[in-house]
Amino acid sequence: MDYNNHCTKRSCFQVPLFQRLLSGVKALHQNIDDGHFGINNGVNCVDSGWLTCQTEIRLRLHYSKTSPVSITKKKFKKSRFRIKLTLEGIEEEEDDDEDVPSPSSWNKITTTLEISMISANGYKSRHSQPECGYALEPSQWTEYSIHTMDPDNLELTFEFFEEDLSEHVVQGDAHPGHVGTACLLSSSFVESGKDNGVVTLPIMGRNSRQTIGKVRVDYLVIRPIQGLQCDMSSSFTKYWKKRSALNVGHRGAGSTHAAKHHRVRENTIASFKSAAKHGAAYVEFDVHLSKDAVPIVYHDLTCCISTKKKNDKTSLELIEVPVKDLTFDQLQLLKLAHVTAMKENDNKDLLDDEDEIDEHQPFPSLSQIFHAIPEHVGFNIELKWICQMKDGSWDGNLSSYFNMNTFLDTVLSCVLQKGGKRRIVFSCFDPDICTMVRHKQNKYPILFLTQGISDRYPELMDIRCQTTQIAISFAQSENILGISAHTEELLKNLTFIADAQSKGLVVFSWGDDNNDHENRRTLREQGIDGLIYDSICEDQGEQPNIFQVEEQHSLQEVITEETLKSSTCSCYSIPCSMAPCIASKARAGSAESDSGLSSS
Repeated sequence: MDYNNHCTKRSCFQVPLFQRLLSGVKALHQNIDDGHFGINNGVNCVDSGWLTCQTEIRLRLHYSKTSPVSITKKKFKKSRFRIKLTLEGIEEEEDDDEDVPSPSSWNKITTTLEISMISANGYKSRHSQPECGYALEPSQWTEYSIHTMDPDNLELTFEFFEEDLSEHVVQGDAHPGHVGTACLLSSSFVESGKDNGVVTLPIMGRNSRQTIGKVRVDYLVIRPIQGLQCDMSSSFTKYWKKRSALNVGHRGAGSTHAAKHHRVRENTIASFKSAAKHGAAYVEFDVHLSKDAVPIVYHDLTCCISTKKKNDKTSLELIEVPVKDLTFDQLQLLKLAHVTAMKENDNKDLLDDEDEIDEHQPFPSLSQIFHAIPEHVGFNIELKWICQMKDGSWDGNLSSYFNMNTFLDTVLSCVLQKGGKRRIVFSCFDPDICTMVRHKQNKYPILFLTQGISDRYPELMDIRCQTTQIAISFAQSENILGISAHTEELLKNLTFIADAQSKGLVVFSWGDDNNDHENRRTLREQGIDGLIYDSICEDQGEQPNIFQVEEQHSLQEVITEETLKSSTCSCYSIPCSMAPCIASKARAGSAESDSGLSSS
């Protein structure tokens, strides 16, 4: 095989759909042409690996709020800066045995730095930086990715250079335009227990110990998933079998609180089963954690619980409570209402709870959903996370949430253990969650949910969330499966679909506009990959989904082929004795080649 490539063994692997043959010792003397590394049917399938024992640290500079760099020194007030990041391991005292590599020297060797710059016009990724670094741009997200075995002992230094090298430059200066530095010890945030946050660092002048300004740095720490070990037996993070647009049941059979689609309660086993009976290829639902870390299915970050007033047996009062503050058992006992009920003074949901059977109950656990829904129905699992709006407010008024790594390890462990051969696609509005899912495992893909530019929803703070174009660039830069875009914006800019697909991305769409048949027809004509909508049970009668139909066709083809070969079968319309065996083989073959999962 030709292994001539620019990737290291640690960070890169080949992703074939069928495993290569590993031969014994005798094969060492044979010249076997096993193809080129990473090339499968003419397509490059080399991909980044997942975190095993190393940690990934992300440092980001961006203009989501204001400029990340603030200079107080008058002579630099109007200057624009280029920034370069350097890193060093913090040295520890070691024995003088030169023949034995020390742990710190090994950690230094395995520490790598990569820089990415993302904008609506595309992305750039580099393993090296110019001598004076890169300039910051208001419309650009600049991110430094550090892989390390020793995340607690890194010294990170930001070097600041004037972009316009004018009168401040001294001729012959070894560091032209160098203004100052800002230092950060990784231990200051890695050991804090927080995996994401913001630090503000003083910028020290080059020739003095005076502070000339400050820099705001976002950080993200990605740790390997705990308790589970991934392998390369199946890797579908970037694989997608092109079909006509898949029908995805929004919250199962549709949103309960959309006026025209009130049938069964959303995000319940009954709702998912109803969508499955009506041919849904996937059902879409939201997953977050209860207080005792049980993955549960529910749309909102908060719920309304009812309380009775003293000395008043008839009237009820609704109180909004974060779901994360209630245990799984407490959630099962609640009478609850949707948060909109507080505004409308509507207790209908509470009355409906009285006679509900188990399959109609809210807050099923993710494990229960896996057990109850047939395996031919795919899951589009939205990972629920808080978002900050441009005005500074937070989704659900929750400015703090779970530890990101703990949250994802809990949900991913459940999915990896119970997923079986089911097709599963994750999605999330938070780009950091998308990044972490991509780096923690290699089995299931993720879509970046984006609302783009919309009059219906408040603008989000994060630059990467603000337009569909930059969402496409982000999905490319992180090498995730694709995007799930808001239909409102896609209908205004249909070229976004072809643009994303030309860059190797899958495109789903979501939003109330998908409930209109003509809108769905328009998107299908544009080659959309998946449509998430409410009215799936109204638009389709009870029928098998596309995956069942494909399996039936596959079985029929195999049976017909084997029948033609058999001399004992005289009529194609009469099943021969070997048909059950053939069907069994075909079913096994189908499972092996498509392996369920996300190969859809």
